Amino acid sequence: MKSSNAGRVVAFVVLALFSLLMLTPFLWAVNTSFKSEADASAAPVTILPEHGYTFEIYSYIFRLGEIPTWMINSLIVATGVTLITLVISTMAGYAFSRLDFTGRKLLLGVTVASIMIPGTIFIVPLFDEMLAFNMVDTYWGIILPQVVAPVMVFVLKRFFDSIPRELEDAARVDGAGSVRIFLSIVLPLSRPIIAAVSIFTFVGAWNNFLWPYIVANDPDLMTLPVGLQTVTTGYGVVFAQNMAGAVMAALPLIVVFLFFQRQIIRGIATTGLGGQ
Repeated sequence: MKSSNAGRVVAFVVLALFSLLMLTPFLWAVNTSFKSEADASAAPVTILPEHGYTFEIYSYIFRLGEIPTWMINSLIVATGVTLITLVISTMAGYAFSRLDFTGRKLLLGVTVASIMIPGTIFIVPLFDEMLAFNMVDTYWGIILPQVVAPVMVFVLKRFFDSIPRELEDAARVDGAGSVRIFLSIVLPLSRPIIAAVSIFTFVGAWNNFLWPYIVANDPDLMTLPVGLQTVTTGYGVVFAQNMAGAVMAALPLIVVFLFFQRQIIRGIATTGLGGQ
């Protein structure tokens, strides 16, 4: 019993130290964001600012007006990507799990194989497609190419496979069709996995830099990751302002984690999404 308790204490200490190590970059960003630009760019680097902490940088950011606009754009894009991805992925996953149609195995194989293809390969053809449809510098041009998520289709398909078919058979006896079964039985039973998929999709879309950077040149359409890389002055990079922007970019994701941490942990533990 004593050795077991000692092992738990050691494990707790190791995990606490590891957590602190992982939090160090974020804590450093928070610390820098409350410094003046002079203290943030001073050499040698110090943890405590010489002139004390200040809210000057955050006040300046909100007066500037750009970062709040970029945050709204990121919210619109991430929400749109999440909703459309959920609709497509849940229906595709259910079709692969329950429906018997011509080419089902071939399409499922293509879907699984596409998980291994880097998304950057499709950048040029996707941009040409957005040009053809006049969607460059539009919300739709940013959102639509991000809604194809083969890994989410596969994860949902595997979860739907675990739902007892007897429930659907009983519903069919009562006269329910496939659509009614999907909406009234399968989706309510799938709330945990749908929540996990939603959270991971939202976080991925919020943090996505490459595609929004390529397809949106209008400053009024920039998402937060894209906008932050443009924050420079004639004197070079403004460290405190960049760190304040990064902290503001992380806050929505921190809120999401605090509210949905149980679903996130369940998603990592049961679906393998954390490795994607």
